[in-house]
Amino acid sequence: MRVLGVDPGLTRCGFGVVDGGKGRTVRCVAVDVVRTPADADLSVRLLGISDAVERWMDRYEPEAVAVERVFAQHNVSTAMGTAQAGGVVAVAAARRGLPVVFHTPSEVKAAVTGSGRADKAQVTGMVMRLLGLEVRPHPADAADALALAICHLWREPMRQRLAEAEARAAEIAKTHKARLAAAAKLAKQAKNTGVAR
Repeated sequence: MRVLGVDPGLTRCGFGVVDGGKGRTVRCVAVDVVRTPADADLSVRLLGISDAVERWMDRYEPEAVAVERVFAQHNVSTAMGTAQAGGVVAVAAARRGLPVVFHTPSEVKAAVTGSGRADKAQVTGMVMRLLGLEVRPHPADAADALALAICHLWREPMRQRLAEAEARAAEIAKTHKARLAAAAKLAKQAKNTGVAR
């Protein structure tokens, strides 16, 4: 499976494409950071990100897109810009019918390093080791995009199996409830018939 990982941001938006192989093998296909000028209008910046995402999807043809989920930041305007950039990416993927999954930073860190509290240097170091990179992806947004793709490749199959198991369990519970209701109805009918006699 090929995954496009995106570390969203208005000033720097990290893009990383990773191929997943058998087991947990991963291979870096491409990585870069798209920048938009801080003094440009918000709509122009979002358009720049949108155009870049479209180019990456055309060129690398990912099968899924993994985006970092914004959950809390001290700077509200930064969080808003990050969320807007992530939304642009999600819309571009949806237009192509690609699944989009949002992963939290701690989820990504845990998947790549084994610790949800790892710092950026640890994440970058593990990304380099896992992908066999000799050159450190720079800036950190590039390494984060690769980490997102790796996280998705390793966690999504488990997530899908869990969702399938939950769906099966819900169906079994529904069938069981229907049988219990039918049995209770029959018991009530039998009791009422016995009283009538």
